Amino acid sequence: MKLISKIFALTAIAATTALTPLMAADPAIDEIQKRGSMRVGMSTFVPWAMRDKKGELIGFEIDVAKKLANDMEVDIEFVPTAWDGIIPALLAGKFDVIIGGMSITEERSKTVDFTSPYAHSSLGVMASKKVAESLTWPDDYNSTDVTFVCRRGATPCNYIQTELPKAQLRQFDDQGQTLQEVLNGNAHAMISSQPLPAHTIFDNPELVFAPTDEKIDPGNEAFALRKDDPDSLEYFSNWINENTDNGFLEERHQYWFGGRDWADQLAE
Repeated sequence: MKLISKIFALTAIAATTALTPLMAADPAIDEIQKRGSMRVGMSTFVPWAMRDKKGELIGFEIDVAKKLANDMEVDIEFVPTAWDGIIPALLAGKFDVIIGGMSITEERSKTVDFTSPYAHSSLGVMASKKVAESLTWPDDYNSTDVTFVCRRGATPCNYIQTELPKAQLRQFDDQGQTLQEVLNGNAHAMISSQPLPAHTIFDNPELVFAPTDEKIDPGNEAFALRKDDPDSLEYFSNWINENTDNGFLEERHQYWFGGRDWADQLAE
């Protein structure tokens, strides 16, 4: 009996020890307060986050993150990260939170926790006049003769693979390169979050067009956090809900997505 009791006790201790690191981990909001700064994972993507003529970050999510840090009375550190590696970087502790226009998906929810949505968007299509002007959406685009491009790791890549499975798909880490492939006629079309396709078509009407005006795959964007951190999840969601109610998020979204008054801030 003593041996059995000893084994049971050791097993209980081992189990407790195994859980200790997870249970002892401080919430992200506590770490932010202790450090005095919030580290934000993001990736440049018009008009969510961009570089201005001075090389400084501007954009919708930049405004959102800066106000959040200001309300928390901490400094802010943006950590630019390749989009396809941004969730692994969050899990590795490279930053505290992703504020990067990340759409809530079932697959991502297996790895991270999402706050309440702070933005709502849809996908749009931009096609090359040089090679796609005669094609009809969507049937002609679901063909092995058609090449799509997308930013690696982004939701549009999954959409193309699922909804247009016959088409060829090329993925790039850089959004600028993705755009250029269609502008140059090296790819038939690009699917991306609006308003990027609409803005690019407006700026380059002689090169690209919209084969459809329909809102594709409407979705919600949220902050992403490491799992098992309910305190931080509640704090950030409450902040989002408050700044939805007071109009801040709508006003900033309308500025960045509703027009292009900011375009002259960007580098040529």
